[in-house]
Amino acid sequence: MTSEPAQGDFRGRVAIVTGAARGLGRAAAERLYERGASVAVHVRDLERAAVVARALGDRALAVEGDLAADGVPEAIVRHTVERFGRVDVLVNNAALPLTTRFEQIGAEEWRRALEVNMTAPFLLTRAVVPHMRAQGYGRVVNVSSTAGRMVSTLGGAHYTASKTGLLGLTRAAAKELGQFGITVNAVCPGMIDTELTRESASSERLAAMAQGFPVPRLGTALEVADLICFAASEAAGYITGASFDINGGDLMM
Repeated sequence: MTSEPAQGDFRGRVAIVTGAARGLGRAAAERLYERGASVAVHVRDLERAAVVARALGDRALAVEGDLAADGVPEAIVRHTVERFGRVDVLVNNAALPLTTRFEQIGAEEWRRALEVNMTAPFLLTRAVVPHMRAQGYGRVVNVSSTAGRMVSTLGGAHYTASKTGLLGLTRAAAKELGQFGITVNAVCPGMIDTELTRESASSERLAAMAQGFPVPRLGTALEVADLICFAASEAAGYITGASFDINGGDLMM
């Protein structure tokens, strides 16, 4: 059973969602759109981004690019503002969930993980700040992970390190940007039933892990999307620098 969306509570708002081809990013983009937002959907490949945008509807814009490449974060924000006139919500969801074991991680792979998982959210946030500051309103939601709160079950050391760093970035940005009406929060999903999760472990292994959770199942992308929407909503205006856990009780702290 899932909750009904709060229809229209994002009407007039403009959101950017990175990594929106599938999984959590796709669910967040769909939920924001259902609730009235205009949404710039980012996928690294323009054709795939266009597929998502067409599926959403007229208030969706396809934006593309390698988030670790020079100028791409700024271009995404520029295209969004050119199309919709403003940007109110940034969901930093795109990530490299690399699983390479510690001794096999090369320096280049390590740097690439940090560039995509931590530096790109910084650059995108920096790019939206002038627009949010000018309008006195903004919501930044960083999609971290339970890995950022403890250690990844399936990901490598570089994934854990970058997701932990993203939580530090969340707090630092929240401290500096709150005075401008901009909140910055993080969502930390645990084991969520997405295509990526299914590609990373067998159904038998996932089922066995889920049985050890206080809520003995995998979470759904829609449940995470609804939490993202809360953090991005006007209702969360006095919450900033927070990390929202959604993991079925796998981590309690």
